[in-house]
Amino acid sequence: MFLSRLLEPVKDAARAAGDTLWSIYQSGDYEAKHKADESPVTSADLAANAMILHALTELAPDIPIVSEEMHLLPLRQRQDWPRYWLIDPMDGTQEFIARSGDFAVSIALVEHGWPVLGVIYWPKEQIWYYATRGHGAFKQQQHLINRIQVNQHQSGEVLKIAVSRRQPIEHIHQLLNKPACSEFIALGSCSLKSCLVAEGGADCYLRLGPTGEWDTAAVHVIVEEAGGKILDSQFAPLSYNQRETLSNPDFMVIGRSEVPWTELIRAHSATRTLG
Repeated sequence: MFLSRLLEPVKDAARAAGDTLWSIYQSGDYEAKHKADESPVTSADLAANAMILHALTELAPDIPIVSEEMHLLPLRQRQDWPRYWLIDPMDGTQEFIARSGDFAVSIALVEHGWPVLGVIYWPKEQIWYYATRGHGAFKQQQHLINRIQVNQHQSGEVLKIAVSRRQPIEHIHQLLNKPACSEFIALGSCSLKSCLVAEGGADCYLRLGPTGEWDTAAVHVIVEEAGGKILDSQFAPLSYNQRETLSNPDFMVIGRSEVPWTELIRAHSATRTLG
């Protein structure tokens, strides 16, 4: 009941922030700069962030909020939180700047170290992807709502892999045991590629390089409720709010557990050390 009460207001908050992003995107009137880690941030990110913070605080003032665009509290101050919001006001800032339109709003609720509610809103297509733990995953466009599931990949079929437009495809080839038997689908935004797997449009998504827990939290519950998993590069589960940093290891979004993923994808060491 608690999660179902939160879901629609969170969808509304994601839509409002997404519409603001889209309006700024269309106008082209924004400022861009680089943060200390060299990742880009724009005035649009900050505007969407402020909107989401206000909406979530009004909805549940007792639940703390962690955002990509906020100062992160030390682990000792947040490690005992029973639940908290984890948001990325614009997943795909590089796509926003590059004018692809493939960026999204991401809002998750994490309880006891695990995502239990996730909402993704794609302003370009006016599409929501959402899920709550134990109640399935859904895709909504306007008033049309469909339950989504990962693809039932069969042995011998071409493996459809979601990939970034910004990453050399050779890096992905190195992770595959049979790269010649693969088809690559390029899309922007970490969350949108993950949702493509959740709805069966791709069999997996392999992510190399820097991401944060805000990039995976919302899609984590969506993918799992659709029948898939998000695992690190050693096929182990991701974790949330367990370290000083919120950096993720390299990870993979995969479909049904019946598929022999360890025969298709090579385990590998993360590209950087976690703090």
